Amino acid sequence: MNDPSGRPVEVVTTDGSARAARELAARLITASTGAGPAVLPTGPGDPSPRAALVEPVHAGVAAVVTTSGSTGVPKAVLLSGSALAASAAATSARLGGEGRWLLALPAHHVAGIQVLLRSARAGTPAAVMDLQEGFRPDAFATALETAAGDGGGAVSRTSLVPTQLRRLLDDADGSGSGAGLDALRSLEAVLLGGAAADPVLLERARAAGVRVVTTYGMSETCGGCVYDGVALDGVSVEFDDVDPSGAGRVVLGGSTVAEGYRGADETAAADFLPARRFRTSDLGRLGPDGRLEILGRADDVIVTGGEKVAPTAVERALLAVPGVREACVVGVPDDEWGARVVAVVAGGDGGALDGDAVRDQVAAGLSSQGLGRAAPRSVRVLDALPVHGIGKPDRAAVRALFAG
Repeated sequence: MNDPSGRPVEVVTTDGSARAARELAARLITASTGAGPAVLPTGPGDPSPRAALVEPVHAGVAAVVTTSGSTGVPKAVLLSGSALAASAAATSARLGGEGRWLLALPAHHVAGIQVLLRSARAGTPAAVMDLQEGFRPDAFATALETAAGDGGGAVSRTSLVPTQLRRLLDDADGSGSGAGLDALRSLEAVLLGGAAADPVLLERARAAGVRVVTTYGMSETCGGCVYDGVALDGVSVEFDDVDPSGAGRVVLGGSTVAEGYRGADETAAADFLPARRFRTSDLGRLGPDGRLEILGRADDVIVTGGEKVAPTAVERALLAVPGVREACVVGVPDDEWGARVVAVVAGGDGGALDGDAVRDQVAAGLSSQGLGRAAPRSVRVLDALPVHGIGKPDRAAVRALFAG
């Protein structure tokens, strides 16, 4: 959407510091109200944006946000001020009113942008956690404590990715107490998104008294737009290319959908459908209770021996094994089966994991359910899963581990 007579685009670079996040917040607030240039946020280590990305945009565009690239080449998403405002308003309505937020995510990602704008909507600046040295539970607690005395009002909400939540839970002592976890428990709502959260992690968090709300969405929908499986007000959920099992590509619609991509190829651009809808790369269906269930990415489905295997189902089985805290399942080429299912896992409780033992336990469980073909042929144990963006498993890096 290049418009020589339109709105200029300003690149705002963040370095993980609280100062840079506050500066970005000020620019975003100005842009979202229609004043000043549109904002293209970048993060530490990001390359300079291509010249085409900073050409003028349509007057309604407030932010140009690059995606994580989890489905291939990163894309530049055009977000209007009205879409960002609609998202913030819908979140406020679902959570029961306005509140002050703590930014604990990279400010240049869409989830971080939304934290900044939601707090501004509440009439108070977001409290900001300095991330230059990474995310630490003690720093999380300090950021909340500092915010309580800065005159901006108490923080009641934050947004995290599963890796951060796991670190806060793991930091607790034997009595279930820890500075970071205690601070987290004080919040009215903890939005959890950015990557799939396994049921075991959610159960741990809720048992610890954390008020977790799972979110589903992406940059193309101004971030999360489905909370705990239920679409926010003004958001629609449909399915495309539905298979006999009732699963299909998730299509999200409504006022939070972006204006489109900048500089993307025709195939990617075609995912923006008429009537303000966006066709995602995720497979999903409605569960018996009417809530949206995400089954995994359509591109991640593994066809082995003529049968389709959803990595998410196998990952859940792996995460149910004692000692396994993280898991990622991918398919790699196989001369006999077309593709074979493989996995990497990581622990976190100080105990050593045995990949063969984990594989055998999962294979037995899946076979008892008639899903023996889905069992991973090989399981490797890592200290931590490779990730990109704000905590999404890097499946390409996992496949590379099994190359050859």
